[in-house]
Order: sequence, then C-alpha cells, then structure tokens
Amino acid sequence: MNSRNLNIHIFERHKVHLEKIEHELSKFLASRVNLAEDMGRHTLLARGKRLRPLIFILSAQICGYHGEDLHRFAVVFETIHAASLLHDDVLDNAEIRRKKPAANQLWGNHAAIMEGDFLYAKASRMALESGNLSFLEVLVDTIMQMAEGQILELTHTNTWQTSRETYMEIIKAKTAVLISAACACGAILSKAEEKKREHLARFGLNIGIAFQLIDDLLDYTSSAEVFGKPVGKDLREGKVTLPLIYTLPRIQPSEREKLKGFFKQPQPEEDDFKYVIELVRSNGALERIQQEAESFMDEAETFLDIFPDSPAKSDLLELNRSLMDRTY
Repeated sequence: MNSRNLNIHIFERHKVHLEKIEHELSKFLASRVNLAEDMGRHTLLARGKRLRPLIFILSAQICGYHGEDLHRFAVVFETIHAASLLHDDVLDNAEIRRKKPAANQLWGNHAAIMEGDFLYAKASRMALESGNLSFLEVLVDTIMQMAEGQILELTHTNTWQTSRETYMEIIKAKTAVLISAACACGAILSKAEEKKREHLARFGLNIGIAFQLIDDLLDYTSSAEVFGKPVGKDLREGKVTLPLIYTLPRIQPSEREKLKGFFKQPQPEEDDFKYVIELVRSNGALERIQQEAESFMDEAETFLDIFPDSPAKSDLLELNRSLMDRTY
C-alpha cells in the first residue's frame, strides 16, 4: 500500500468521528458578525486532516471515556490550530493555505489577525464550558507557548546560524505542544490518573515533533499540487529549518557564503531557490531527518505501554505510524 492510500485508509476508518467533528465545527462558527463567520468557515472548514481533534477523541477513549460531548470539545484543538495558521500566514505573507487563497489575501492582514484572536477566544470559551479547570489551564498554557514559538521563529528569520537546539525549541512550541495538549486533555476529560495523563502528553509531544520534521522534509520534496502550498515555502520566507541546518555544515565555506548572498537580495531569483532546494536534496540531510522522525515515533509508542490493548490504543499507534508515510 503506498503512503497516500495508507493515509486515506486510516482517516476513512474514522469517518464517523470526522463527520461529527465537521458538524460541530459548522455549529461552533456562528457569530453575530457575518465577516467573522465567513472567515471562520473559509479557514476552519477548508480541507484538513483533523489530526488534533481526532487524537483528542482517541486519547479520551484509551482512558475509557466515550461521552457524547467528545466531538464538541474536540473542535477546540482544530480551532486553536486554525487561529495559529491565520497569524502565521500574516507573518509570512502567505498566499496559499490548503490549496485555497489564504485568508489574509482575501480579507487583508488586519482582518486575518482579528479572526485569529476571535478563534482563540472561541476555543477558550468552549474549554471553559467543560467545567474542568485543568482542561482550560492546559489550553491557555498551550496558546501562550505557541505564541512564544511564533515570536522565537520570527526573531530567527534569515538567521543562518540557527542551531538545531533553537529549531527544536521552535517546533515544540509552534506544533508539538498543541498535539500534546490534545492528548493530555483527552485524559483530563476522562478523569484519568495523573500518570496516564502525563504519558499521553509525552506521546503527543513526540508525535508533534515527528509531524513537524516530516512537514519540513516535505517542504523540500513534495509538489505544490500534493502539499497544498508552494515547495520551498519556508525557504522563501527566510525560515531556516532542519534540512537547511543539516546542509550548511556539509558544504564548503565559499558555497555557504554564496547561498547567504542569494537571500540578502530583496527579491531572490527563482533559480536561486531551486539551487538551494536541489543542494538540500542531494547531501543526505533529508535521509537523516527521516531517521530522526522515526526515532521520535518509536519514542512516542513507548508512552502507550501502560495502557491495556484496546481499539483506541491500536488506532493511536497506527495513526502515529501513518504520519511517517504522509504526503501532505
């Protein structure tokens, strides 16, 4: 089975969950301000994997919880994710998101920022409705860390001396903490013991790191048609991600200076981007990242050892492995 069929197979098996998530999202977006609702629909109801709400549901189920409110609270995690993408696209002046025009291109940066704020507030309000202070506390801390991650990434734009340690700090804050929170909140809603909550949180953190490593790898290897955004998008935005971090020490100093010179120009040439992409593809960095992503996935699985076998546990393990084979 090829990677794309594997992704389709896994999410197809959870079709009932995904349909309920879509239904709850459509209800969740109601607003007395038409523009807020329109932008929310454009952003939240666009094509997406729904990984975060699905992993929240499975994390609750592995703890034995099957309440009717699962899908309603699951939208919190997709909403926070969408809000962060709205802000991210403004910072990056993105044109495409999920194969559609980014919201900032349709309604402008100011409106996109306000919509992101609105969605963060809506998600926090929904978390409050759980009546569980720990649920809300985890989400608020997560939103704060995600904002810190965006700021840290912004301060390292076009910084070719960015270290692997700084890169890991950025992706943990921007991506992994939300997936970790989805797992932890599944346990919290289930009133599971602290050890199970901690293990699920660490399972999610490792998944989140692996997910972003693969995302950064796909930025250099996929196609715009499959990936849903331009190949080399991070590079074009001045983001120094792990593929480039691993490539730079492997080339001659004169070559490094040449590459840096490309991006000191106000408008680098398209051939310059193609040259850097090909350089990254040909020096072994991508294979190294693939191996690291596999290591984080292996580590993630160990944190589910304390849970007895169940359909939810099998689904979480399979979902973890599917992320390695994804093409978008």
